[in-house]
Amino acid sequence: VLLSRIQFAFTVSFHIIFPAFTIGLAAWLAVLEGMHLRTGQAIYRRVFEFWMKVFAVSFGMGVVTGIVQEFQFGMNWARYSRFVGDVFGAPLAMEALVAFFLESTFLGLWIFGWDRLSPKLHLATIWAAAIGATLSAYFIVAANSWMQHPVGAIYNAETGRAEMVDIWAVLTNSTTLAAFALMNASCRNTSSSEIRSTLCSKATSNSVSSDTLRPA
Repeated sequence: VLLSRIQFAFTVSFHIIFPAFTIGLAAWLAVLEGMHLRTGQAIYRRVFEFWMKVFAVSFGMGVVTGIVQEFQFGMNWARYSRFVGDVFGAPLAMEALVAFFLESTFLGLWIFGWDRLSPKLHLATIWAAAIGATLSAYFIVAANSWMQHPVGAIYNAETGRAEMVDIWAVLTNSTTLAAFALMNASCRNTSSSEIRSTLCSKATSNSVSSDTLRPA
């Protein structure tokens, strides 16, 4: 059990770095593209294109590390998964089938549709991806919060398993609402800190000319 905890703690600690960064970054990229579309200034597109590459890599790393984490639910915590899988698995399934597919689909359109979609439609794709990323975080937080404050489920003595009776109670758990507000703020703080530190580094680097950060 101790080794399972250590392995899972390492996986989760490494995985959360990427979603926390990309959730906040997605919204910022949407704002940048909107400013470029509105003002036409090249500075917004230059900054946008730089962070677009970072976002794509970070998103891919989040997917890879997240898959490992999902496997560990069954491999490290098989007995627990059998006991609460009908309840705990529901928000995770909703995250994968709704939020993740929404995010990944529009992310693909956003990355490969720059010169193929109209500017307004392209802007809509990044906003849709940002919304999908936020929804993804909500469903994950709902699953985690249920473990801290189990609601909307009963114990079936015949099967020896927990069974869901109210999905809305699970999704609107008071612990979920409080934890999601904290998670959402943490994601914005994580991405904004990385953005500020990178921009400061570029502004003071000799490899970047002063024209890079000058509005066109």
